[in-house]
Amino acid sequence: MGRTENAEFTVLCLIEDGSRVLLQDRVKADWKGYTLPGGHVEKGESFVDAVIREMKEETGLDIFEPKLVGVKQFPIDGGRYIVMLYKATKFSGEVVSSEEGRMEWVEYSRLSEISTVADFEELLEVMNSDKLSEFRYIIEDGEWKALIG
Repeated sequence: MGRTENAEFTVLCLIEDGSRVLLQDRVKADWKGYTLPGGHVEKGESFVDAVIREMKEETGLDIFEPKLVGVKQFPIDGGRYIVMLYKATKFSGEVVSSEEGRMEWVEYSRLSEISTVADFEELLEVMNSDKLSEFRYIIEDGEWKALIG
C-alpha cells in the first residue's frame, strides 16, 4: 500500500466580531444554507495566503493573523478532501457578497433560527474548542459517519 494519495485542499474561516459571526448563505446545491466562507487553495499557495485571499474575494474583508483551529476531511474518489479551518478576529474593510452567496453577520444566539448547512454545528464545535482539532467523515458499511476529535 502506498503512502501517498491525491488530496484536494480548501480553507474555511470563522470571522468573529464579538458575539457575531460572518456567514455566507450559499446558493450552490452541493452545500446549501448558511455556512462559513472559504474556497480552494491554489497550487503552490500557502494555506494562510489562501484563507486571506479567499476571505477578500468572498467577503470583501482583509483578515489579519488568521489562526489555524482545526482540520475537516472526508474521502473523495481517488483521495481525500481536506479543509483547513481558520478563525480571524482582526479584519478591516466593508462586507460584500459574492456569486457564492450573500454575506450576513449573525449573532451566535440566533444560529438555531437560521438554515445552516448540515454539519455546521459540529464544524463550529471543533473550531471553537480548545480540546478538539479534527472533524472527519468516514464511510462505514456504505454510510457516512462524522467523527470529531
